[in-house]
Amino acid sequence: MSDTVLDRAAAPRPTPKPGILDIACYVPGKSKVEGIAHPLKLSANENILGCSPAAKDAFAGAVDLLHMYPDGRTTILRTAIAEKYGLAPEQLIFGCGSDEIFQLLNQAFLEPGDNIVQGEFGFGAYAIGARACGAQVKFAKEINHRIDVEALLEQVDARTRLVFVANPGNPTGTWITGEEVRRLHAGLPASVILVLDGAYAEFVADPSFEDGMSMVAEFENVVVTRTFSKLHGLAALRVGWAYMPAPIADALDRIRLPFNVNIPAQLAGVAALGDDEFQTRSLALIEQWRPWLTQQLGGIGLDPVPSAANFVLVGFPKTPGKTAREAEAYLASKGIIVRGVGGYGLPDHLRITIGLEEHNRAVAEALAAFMAA
Repeated sequence: MSDTVLDRAAAPRPTPKPGILDIACYVPGKSKVEGIAHPLKLSANENILGCSPAAKDAFAGAVDLLHMYPDGRTTILRTAIAEKYGLAPEQLIFGCGSDEIFQLLNQAFLEPGDNIVQGEFGFGAYAIGARACGAQVKFAKEINHRIDVEALLEQVDARTRLVFVANPGNPTGTWITGEEVRRLHAGLPASVILVLDGAYAEFVADPSFEDGMSMVAEFENVVVTRTFSKLHGLAALRVGWAYMPAPIADALDRIRLPFNVNIPAQLAGVAALGDDEFQTRSLALIEQWRPWLTQQLGGIGLDPVPSAANFVLVGFPKTPGKTAREAEAYLASKGIIVRGVGGYGLPDHLRITIGLEEHNRAVAEALAAFMAA
């Protein structure tokens, strides 16, 4: 055996760069219960009505296009979104879910030693992407599970490059007003990008809420992201988009992988965007049953957090036999899957997606029996 072969055999194995193996994997909501063939899944904030019939037809109509690469510029969806919301099409970026856009932002603007700032209960994808870039993650304390502007600003330092705010938040469902968003932005250095994650923005009806789209035209350091996964019910197709200043869009476009939004997703997205009737029904369902479920759970001694999203975060006692973990197991035994959020630092809470009337009543009845036992 040659010296070269011996040297290769003795060489160390490939090793990920420092910090990668310290990142905890993202754990999605459960979707199965052992022994139950068709459980009720209320763990992932999916649209319980499914998706627009027009989107289904558009998806099915793409069957003869599966051999083709998609349009890398996502032109049809870009045009539809720009027209619907009155946005500049060249300032839109599309991704495989908004998660990919968060990663593109981290990749484009973070170097080792930089940091991002987010609320203590912020969506896990922000931190995963930042740590993958060798950056640090700074968490700001929340008050009553709600973003605190001053706490966020206190965490910002000379190495902060991005501040992530989900509005409404996930997994909390709480939100901050347009005045608070603008106060946060006013307190940031011009070099820091404020990222407003609007995955659940469509569910907020309060007039004091501001989604941030107009701020993109006013400022050079605001990015707003949206998704087709929640209101539009296209979670399986992974379609996210963002509106941002042209220089930031240009930077992201240079590192975005080609063909990242497939043809069926683009076609279904356009159809879903145009189906106002389905969107209205979806919002009406949440508006009717979110307060009802909140009231019911509060009435049996639980602590639901006021929500503006399509789910409710519910606090449980620490008393043995009544804990969130035990409640999750009890609901699973009844064929109901909800989301434990211990990984978000909320071990005493469960997140429950709003379902149809019979689903919400089943949850309320099951938890009433659990608490009474």
